[in-house]
Amino acid sequence: MAIKTVDQIQVKSKRVLMRVDFNVPLDESGNITDDTRIRMALPSIRAVQQRGARLILMSHLGRPKGVDPKLRMDPVAKRLSELLGQPVRKVADCVGPEVEKAVAAMRDGDVLLLENLRFHKEEQAGDPAFADKLARLGEVYVSDAFGTAHRPDVSMVAVAERIPVRAAGYLMMKEIEFLSRALSAPERPYIAILGGAKVSDKILVIRSLLERVNAILVGGAMAYTFLKAKGIGVGNSKVEAEHIGTAGELMATAAKRGVDLILPEDHVVAAEISDEAKTEVVGPAIPEGKIGLDIGPQTTARFKARLQGAKMVVWNGPMGVFEKRPFQAGTRAIAECLAGLKATTIVGGGDSAAAVEQFGLAAKMSHVSTGGGASLEFLEGKQLPGIAVLEKP
Repeated sequence: MAIKTVDQIQVKSKRVLMRVDFNVPLDESGNITDDTRIRMALPSIRAVQQRGARLILMSHLGRPKGVDPKLRMDPVAKRLSELLGQPVRKVADCVGPEVEKAVAAMRDGDVLLLENLRFHKEEQAGDPAFADKLARLGEVYVSDAFGTAHRPDVSMVAVAERIPVRAAGYLMMKEIEFLSRALSAPERPYIAILGGAKVSDKILVIRSLLERVNAILVGGAMAYTFLKAKGIGVGNSKVEAEHIGTAGELMATAAKRGVDLILPEDHVVAAEISDEAKTEVVGPAIPEGKIGLDIGPQTTARFKARLQGAKMVVWNGPMGVFEKRPFQAGTRAIAECLAGLKATTIVGGGDSAAAVEQFGLAAKMSHVSTGGGASLEFLEGKQLPGIAVLEKP
């Protein structure tokens, strides 16, 4: 891909408008509960800021419907100031005369944070006038927000189109590098682990992976739709009835291509989803009144055995409801297994990324993606608008 990086552009005394992903979780008091996304943007921020740029950062936060005081960027500015060791000024809006005045007053090395982009509905509506206002703020555009690269938001595409000098940050380039290898040049044996709640979210990526991988290990609630397609009872487990036929087709395609598509043989089940739930291990069928909430020990052992010797592993989606203590053993075991492999291990964002962070194993993975939806669409082979715009001359 012909994309410039931040190292290849002149930034000294330039107004650099950088799109980052500071969509961090907040508690009810407005405190940041996980600053991972801020920390992951630091290398690009420091690289630009230390070379004398006048850095203007923009991001969305949450899903506000208009201006929402609970979703202002103030906690982000505070945390970023602490991490950078210098003041980060936050302005009260992301466009308009006051913002332009604040930008004009910046000096080399200053960092300014714009207010939540999504306070303006125009951000997601592709509004050209809003794009013009944002683009006026910068002379150079840098994107380090892979998590939003699959969305044609104004700040990801239209603003970039209006600024001739544009580049990708380090985080964006790392995402492109690892996911491109998984898509186009995987080391073999190549194994995919897929979990999460819905088959419907993964149909396109499964079809893409079936052309590339040696095996797919299926866990999480999506496994029950596959088991139902095989005629195995799943009790009260989550099933997407409208996709039972699709699951059958995917299994048939896997068999035709010689890809091992391995489903759970046993399950950790309960009558309810709670930290106090009484669990039992059953399999291969799940009795009525019980819900499958994690892969069982037999399945865990089989998955781990199949992963031995793998040279590349892509993991997207947990094996169970890992947020609840009784149902986290399967997800934890897979994470620990991957951490011990001599392989390229790519964790595809979302809940999988949250799981390896929770278990303290993120640093032992080759790459943990910052974008759940974006990484899925990349692995489906789709062109992401937020990346395509960076390739334009």
